[in-house]
Amino acid sequence: MASDTNYRLQALANSGVLDNVDARTRLAGSNVIELLLFSLGSSELYGINVFKVREITHTPAIARGPNLPPGVAGLVSLRGSIIPVISLSGLVAGAGAACSNELMMVTEFCGHVQGFLLHSIDRIVRVEWSAVRAPDAMLGTDNYISAVTQLPDGTLVSVLDVEQVLATVYGEPDVPDLAPAARNDATVFFADDSAVARREIARVLDRLGVRHQHARNGREAWERLQSLATHAQLSGEPFSSAIQLVLTDAEMPEMDGYVLTRNIKSDTRFNGVPVVMHSSLSSTANRAMGASVGVDAYVAKFDSHVLAETLRPLLDAPAQPAR
Repeated sequence: MASDTNYRLQALANSGVLDNVDARTRLAGSNVIELLLFSLGSSELYGINVFKVREITHTPAIARGPNLPPGVAGLVSLRGSIIPVISLSGLVAGAGAACSNELMMVTEFCGHVQGFLLHSIDRIVRVEWSAVRAPDAMLGTDNYISAVTQLPDGTLVSVLDVEQVLATVYGEPDVPDLAPAARNDATVFFADDSAVARREIARVLDRLGVRHQHARNGREAWERLQSLATHAQLSGEPFSSAIQLVLTDAEMPEMDGYVLTRNIKSDTRFNGVPVVMHSSLSSTANRAMGASVGVDAYVAKFDSHVLAETLRPLLDAPAQPAR
């Protein structure tokens, strides 16, 4: 086991796949995601977007302090920083998993860095978002899987919902009182596959006094936006009279936010409607990917004030006529 793990860690290091993520900006608009696959000691294989992963290392000594939140194994010192370490197997894999916790995956999510304890790593795969599906509704909205995909060899992969994991460990962030937007007749359409994120976005928009509609993935959003645009055409009204702004996540099953943005920006019916990308992926590379498909603003999750102050001027700006 140890030699196999060392080989896989070395292979990842040699490939540069965790260091040269800026080169992946070419994937923007291709509806493709690269997943790092890992095990938590059960028969199930999990995946996480490579962009979220800073490094994978053998687990260092963990300081187990008092009064830690459930799921937090303790704290570690890594490169001069103290970061929390979360036991994924206890939260996600269930009691039947025999996770060795031998490896630690260091991730950056919503501007915060944390470690996740793993049993082993498998490989990195490139997957079409069109082949990624939301989990069955019978699993409920508070599970830790945001999507499921099947690899060419038949292996099923569960894509980790990191937002739900962190919300369970630390609680969902409070949304403070916000001054309402000057325009009180605006409607925002937003798309996000995370139930946690949808609740947080809705709270911010409610505090702004803004009406809203939502979709759970990019394909659903695109189909609904096209339907709204067709209805506006039949009514003789510009689309911008119905929806004043589109807010989209970057990672979503079936169609990601980059393709959704590109579709909107290439369809003249949506002229004058700004698109804001709201993503847990906050690196310069991800902002460049958003800019390459034409987003009007890019906001890292999840800061209520930053989101509100990004949306406010776009909502209050006079509507631009369709060309």
